[in-house]
Amino acid sequence: MSLLRLFLAAALQLPHPATIEIAVTTASGPIPRAQIVAAGKTVETGTDGRVTIHVPPGTVDITVIKAGFNPVTITVTAAAGAPQIVPVRLEAQDAVEEHVTVSATRTGKRIEDQPMRVEILDAEEIEEKQLMTPGDIVMMLNEMGGLRVQATSPSLGAASVRVQGMRGRYTRFLSDGLPLFGADVGGLGLLQIPPSDLGQVEVIKGVASALYGAGALGGVVDLISRRPAGEPAREALVNRTSRGGTDAVLFAAQPLGERWSGTVLLGGHWQERSDVDDDGWADLAAYSRGVFRPRIFWGDGAGRSFFATGGAMWETRDGGTMPGAVLTATGAPYLESLDTTRVDGGMEAQVPIAKRYVLTARLSATRKDERYRRGDAPEHDVQDTFFAEAAVRGTGARQTWVAGAAFERSALDPLDQPQFGYVFNVPGVFVQDDIELKRWLTLSASGRLDVHSEFGTFFSPRVSALVRRGDWTARASAGTGFFAPTALTEETQAAGLARLTIDGPLEAERGRSVSVDVTRTKGPLALTGTFFRYEVREPAVVDRATYTLATLPSPTIDTGAEAVATFRRAPFAATATYTYVHSREGAGPDRGDVPLTPRHSAGLVAMWESEARGRAGVEAYYTGAQRLEDNPYRSSSAGYVLFGGLVERRFGRLRLFVNVENLAGVRQTTRDPLVRPSQAVDGRWTVDAWAPLDGRVFNGGVRVQF
Repeated sequence: MSLLRLFLAAALQLPHPATIEIAVTTASGPIPRAQIVAAGKTVETGTDGRVTIHVPPGTVDITVIKAGFNPVTITVTAAAGAPQIVPVRLEAQDAVEEHVTVSATRTGKRIEDQPMRVEILDAEEIEEKQLMTPGDIVMMLNEMGGLRVQATSPSLGAASVRVQGMRGRYTRFLSDGLPLFGADVGGLGLLQIPPSDLGQVEVIKGVASALYGAGALGGVVDLISRRPAGEPAREALVNRTSRGGTDAVLFAAQPLGERWSGTVLLGGHWQERSDVDDDGWADLAAYSRGVFRPRIFWGDGAGRSFFATGGAMWETRDGGTMPGAVLTATGAPYLESLDTTRVDGGMEAQVPIAKRYVLTARLSATRKDERYRRGDAPEHDVQDTFFAEAAVRGTGARQTWVAGAAFERSALDPLDQPQFGYVFNVPGVFVQDDIELKRWLTLSASGRLDVHSEFGTFFSPRVSALVRRGDWTARASAGTGFFAPTALTEETQAAGLARLTIDGPLEAERGRSVSVDVTRTKGPLALTGTFFRYEVREPAVVDRATYTLATLPSPTIDTGAEAVATFRRAPFAATATYTYVHSREGAGPDRGDVPLTPRHSAGLVAMWESEARGRAGVEAYYTGAQRLEDNPYRSSSAGYVLFGGLVERRFGRLRLFVNVENLAGVRQTTRDPLVRPSQAVDGRWTVDAWAPLDGRVFNGGVRVQF
């Protein structure tokens, strides 16, 4: 039976839904943006603490969740006809409890019931980071334990995310489970994703090819969009920085009928070119960027749902020497620029079948057009990604399983360097089964078979276990996977393809990881310790001395540990993190630490928040020494500490905020020049960025809800 016939058959069998209006309050009044989970869907209350949902007639469990309050679950009997009003009162929370549903693992379980460890940023944490950098998600990700946003091109400001020391190209980025950012989101991709329309961020660390195929050798970051509430919500933000940056963002969510709703994000972002150390070279590249993303949601409250989105992003970016300045070594200016256009579209449909099964279909396509100029060398690249997936999820008393098939096509057309082009077609099938063997023991096993058009067939298994006893929770996970190497690496994102050579055919990179973590929760305090190890065989690495890409015979091995301590007792919250990473690559006497990977890093964030008055927070981050590659000034960086603070004051629907980053003014160029004395083999005139280049930065602005 075709997919369309299954949808139609299920639709004809479903009864007319009932309407319930939920009013969430506390002792101080209504609670906005509280999560309501009912009948397999999640919505948020509006500014008045109310939301309307549609559910199937009969007995319905409704769970209300809000950070800082004890979750409440009530059972109501819903009937078709006039709307039924259900009041819910929340009490302040004393203990740390997370009742958040995650989707990155495909099973749709609560985070505390997942055998596979998933770390999240909730809506309130995203809101805090939005006030620091409204134009991108760099700050948001860099402050998560075990994640490091590494600058890859000081000239244009490109960056990539390293998960527990793994190179940035191994991190898979998704939007609502769809690869809307393309197969390659490194480089400038992170700087072109605004956080204003995000409701949750989910991170899976470790090899995740069993879930998402090639490209997830280091982990998965899934950006979940904000869902519309029952009433219209509109928010505008204007921000200005002391370094000449400006952000203007508009987000709107609107019910469009009984079952339809939608959101739209409009953003304009600008940065002036800035030479902080007065050496004639831009430490901050200039850019102008526009972002447009509408989303459409449909749901009948009985399990059927539909989601569609489209997006467009345009950006021009200029770096290199400042206007009128020249390179000392040549006596001539050296300009770098990049013009980017990205368009995408995607959809997801879900329908229940025979009460115990859910059929899901996903589809997306992305095109990215990039035009580089490095000095007198132009490069024009076009990347295309197409993705399709169909899956069935079944549930039992103690079991949830998922099975499906997927197809992904990724292509690169470098018009000026056609020898590096590729077209990869990868069909695959996957299965996952979570079983609660005992009340204290849950196991998860998943496997995926991919047939890669260039590198052959790969089977990627992963197993996870969850053990709970009292205040203690332990998880263990192990998996294998693969990565299809291309000429697109962190190094070529910065230096381009024109000078690159490839030493023989590249081999598929094969990886495996293992992790074990233990959590103890006591009252408002939660402590988590994690051990992890990655091994990547046949890694493709660029030799900076010759600018040659080759497969290394020896594996890259990452070993490390994380510690996270969280204290939450309203209105206070604090999080302390420490990460140790020992990442090694190469062979024989050339084996050493992976460049730009600090062994030690730590962070401390503390926040006070009042729904009526505002919030105030402080933060401190330590980054240890890093091995540097092809740097004429030093072979190892110095460690440094960054301090910051945020204050937001609320006046009804108006919010004023001021934020400072890098309060002590730490800058790499106070120790060594950024510009090299002579041009590198790969064509670059700058060394790698191992510390901030912009120094102390203040930003402030206004947010208005209307």
